[in-house]
Amino acid sequence: MMKEPVEESPTKAASTAEEELARVRSAFVWRVSTEILKQLLEALVSDGVLNELEKESILEGNPVRADKARCFIDTVRKKGDKASRIMVRHLQTIDLSLFSQLRLYSDPSAQQG
Repeated sequence: MMKEPVEESPTKAASTAEEELARVRSAFVWRVSTEILKQLLEALVSDGVLNELEKESILEGNPVRADKARCFIDTVRKKGDKASRIMVRHLQTIDLSLFSQLRLYSDPSAQQG
């Protein structure tokens, strides 16, 4: 039986959003639901972080929920810190419970003005 992954504790030094996503990757993959994943994808397409083709590739190219989640978080991380901050902000808005479980931080500079 698979054991639920435990995310590492946040470091005292400020880390980038990209590093935060790397830190919580396995716990995010374990905990995120397909519905939340779809909402995050839609939000990132709306913000121009991802395009429709990337969204479809993540959803249709990965039949297993965990694979979708892995592909999603890796794609966002590869796009850099700004994309990662935007994803974290959307996660906080869409699923505060998961956001809190992952012990992510919210960067005010990621807020849209």
